[in-house]
Amino acid sequence: MSVLLDAARSMPLSLKSHSGSITVLVADADVMACRLLASGLRRYRQLRVFEFNLPAGDIMKRLSEAPPDILLVGTSFADGPLSGFALAREVRKNFPGIRIVVLLESSQRALVVEAFRSGAKGVFCRSDFEFKALWKCVSAVKHGQIWANSEQLHFVMETLAESAPLHLVNSKGVGLLTRREGEVVRQVVEGLSNREIAEKLKLSEHTVKNYLFHIFEKLGISSRVELVMYAVANIEKKVALPTLTPVSCEDPPAANRSRVRSSQAPASR
Repeated sequence: MSVLLDAARSMPLSLKSHSGSITVLVADADVMACRLLASGLRRYRQLRVFEFNLPAGDIMKRLSEAPPDILLVGTSFADGPLSGFALAREVRKNFPGIRIVVLLESSQRALVVEAFRSGAKGVFCRSDFEFKALWKCVSAVKHGQIWANSEQLHFVMETLAESAPLHLVNSKGVGLLTRREGEVVRQVVEGLSNREIAEKLKLSEHTVKNYLFHIFEKLGISSRVELVMYAVANIEKKVALPTLTPVSCEDPPAANRSRVRSSQAPASR
């Protein structure tokens, strides 16, 4: 059985998931923050939590030995102040089965957008240090949902609206969508409903639904939110990342939090 070492306690621990449990790896350059997060999450018996405060390259080696279900990753490591995003991209590329949650220092727009561009399925702001919320985040992401509050999703939508035209391609650079499908994606990104898309593109609502069905099938996704996140990960115009500053992350009221199920039916548009 493959084993990893808990960096905080130097004990051999297996990351193989037990039945019904969620295996979480907390990776961060800040030793104390790493331990605090892991300690808080261990209060939830459904979670098996491990922590590492290693360089990004070493974390990749550990993941290859025994990948967890969820990777909670900070934005900075010894490799650089924003190297966590590069690590997330490498994990997405090499371990697509691992779901990533990026731990942000603040909810600055550029950081939120870059997190999702790097392959995150959720973002969690450090100043929102409520372990119950973090546990809900981990559970939601494990079960195929996207975790972001309404403000963070708004940042993603704004970025897509300002970006260069979408050009979704496969690994060989071949376009995945037809011109018309691309037009439908653009309208979805702009937040239009099926009826509004139909009116704008002079199509029937039924035709729009058919386009969305084929788009979802081609891209291997199942919801409008996943489509938006897929698009933000493939936009041609990149968002410049700011220098990290000690900005507080004010989380919107619970009533405004958006936790969207990836399995939602495409018909509710």
